Amino acid sequence: MASNGLTLSRLFFESTLPMLKELLPDVMAHAAAGLVGEGSECLGLDDDISRDHDWGPAFCLWVPDDMLRAKLDRIERAMASLPTAFHGYPTRMTRDRRMGRTGPFPLKGFYRRFLGMDRVPVGWREWMAIPEYHLCSCTNGEVFMDEEGAFSEFRQALLGYYPEDVRRKKIAARCMIMAQAGQYNLPRCLQRGNAVAAMLAAARFSEAALSMTFLLSRRFMPFYKWAGRLAEKLPVLGSETVATLDILARTPWTSIDSAMEAVEAIEKLCSLVAEELGRQGLCSVQDNWLWAAGPLVQMGVVDPELRARNVMED
Repeated sequence: MASNGLTLSRLFFESTLPMLKELLPDVMAHAAAGLVGEGSECLGLDDDISRDHDWGPAFCLWVPDDMLRAKLDRIERAMASLPTAFHGYPTRMTRDRRMGRTGPFPLKGFYRRFLGMDRVPVGWREWMAIPEYHLCSCTNGEVFMDEEGAFSEFRQALLGYYPEDVRRKKIAARCMIMAQAGQYNLPRCLQRGNAVAAMLAAARFSEAALSMTFLLSRRFMPFYKWAGRLAEKLPVLGSETVATLDILARTPWTSIDSAMEAVEAIEKLCSLVAEELGRQGLCSVQDNWLWAAGPLVQMGVVDPELRARNVMED
């Protein structure tokens, strides 16, 4: 039995490939197939709870846009002929079970859905206009087959990650938010006994810390629901960030005394981030006060207009 939805979907596709080549020889000669997009299975994070909706053996079939328009009826008939169950699980290839996540897609149209354009973005404005979780969604999962390589070429260009100016600008902003919310405002809220404000400061720090960890690892951060789980696998500060946020998640935000372990954990993580900024040549700071690091990181942005933006904004 397959261990997760992605593996199960690969096995399902491989089992149906001979039928698809027989029914659609002209289409399959130009198509790509895989499982990429929305859903925990595309991130390899699905579990038993995931199986209550939009889960099961399935794949995306990416077809050149003009060909899909011309041959859609034939392709749909082929999809309808595929098995409705595989390894004991209902498949998701009929129209009523796809939920817009599987089945045939126009190759460029698939990327346009996430990027707002049917080409790789150029320049910092285009890159920064795209929500990061959309970049994650169209580059996650696996490509099972790509006969012409066009889908994978687009994918690899995106996986080359942000231009360095954009990455630097985002890292600078995360420095500022981590310092403002976690190092400065959180202890002050706790000293006042303002539990609601402390909770919000901790949450704001947590999201910025996760984003920082993805940026330092040169990986796109997914939708917030999965960011913590996926961060565990990151090569740079992944385990340290998740361990810190686990402490924050268990902390009662009622007083400085009850939250001292969390406050100390935040300072330790900020020290590790500051050290990593130096290792990556982003800036050099003498201590862990990330408010001082943010402007230094931003000074390394080459484009003058991007460098002149508010350091707290990306």
